Amino acid sequence: MSVTITRISQTKKGRFALFANDEFLFSVDDETLVKYGLSEGSLLTNEELSSMKDTSDIRKAKNQALRYLSLRAYAQQELYNKLCLKYDPHTAAAAVQDMCELDLLDDETFALEKAKGLLQRGKSSSEIRRQLNALGVDRTTVEWAVQAAGPNDAETAYTVLQKGGYIEKLRRGQRDKVMAALARRGFWHGDICRAVERAQQQLAEETSPEQEMI
Repeated sequence: MSVTITRISQTKKGRFALFANDEFLFSVDDETLVKYGLSEGSLLTNEELSSMKDTSDIRKAKNQALRYLSLRAYAQQELYNKLCLKYDPHTAAAAVQDMCELDLLDDETFALEKAKGLLQRGKSSSEIRRQLNALGVDRTTVEWAVQAAGPNDAETAYTVLQKGGYIEKLRRGQRDKVMAALARRGFWHGDICRAVERAQQQLAEETSPEQEMI
């Protein structure tokens, strides 16, 4: 079965809307328009129309992917999931594949930089793993990135203790509340104990008789 293109009109977004007997079919980009030699009166089979739509949609999704990547880095699965909000899975996957071929997606580099950034924000290794997993990074890459970032959870927990009023709570004897708060952040019990003991030792030194006499 063939379809005759009876009207082509440019949209506000710069694409070209195709009509057959005043019925809207779909829109294509200018490159697809030229590639297929489309004009009013063009006679196309259903297979040609389907191929044309796929080609144009993938190019549109690719341009969208480039816009996303111009703002920040993405993991492959994360970018795919975001593109799926606007495009069908086949189109989204094709656009992601194009980004990979352009070397614009690298899950190892993304995971390592993300892990380092989360570590600087005082996140525990378990929280870093959770966030990377949520972004669709595979477990092997997640483990590699966490190890490469080199988190020391006891040290990170101690750094976190210096913020958010935790030291004041320790001064007031609210050790259990502080430990519970650190546990909610994903730190393991042993690392929490080491961090809290170190902080309490620091407080003890600050209030020692020798310090009070100075």
